[in-house]
Amino acid sequence: MRVVLQRVSRAAVRIDGKTVGAIGVGLLLLAGFHRSDTEDTLGWMADKVLGLRVFSDPEGKMNLALADVPPGGGGGVLVVSQFTLYGDVQKGRRPSFIDAAPPEIAIPLYERFVALLRERSGGARVETGEFGAMMDVELVNAGPVTLILER
Repeated sequence: MRVVLQRVSRAAVRIDGKTVGAIGVGLLLLAGFHRSDTEDTLGWMADKVLGLRVFSDPEGKMNLALADVPPGGGGGVLVVSQFTLYGDVQKGRRPSFIDAAPPEIAIPLYERFVALLRERSGGARVETGEFGAMMDVELVNAGPVTLILER
């Protein structure tokens, strides 16, 4: 599993001009699934994302996790499926997606990952895009802070 995590001050996903998911302060996750991903992979990634201390404390150091921001509240998570994270461009000019999980494997993985985030987030809002849809993703990357996570 690969996740591109971006700390955002806001993010939204639109399909045909209609907003289907949006958050304020929080994390935008672009999530790609490998054909060999398991429940353990998903659990590890959910825990890693939710526990990462990428938000600034009062001294300006990255010491706060998602549940710690905004003060007294907790941030949001916006999860967007993105099979192109497994695009291989080593040969030729057209990406190969041979390592990306096909939809019959990826959809249940995506749904379970979102469910785990909701179960483990301590009440933080978890929003999504729509698996397989053509989406417009808009975000304001705060920092900027962008991390690539892989398991």
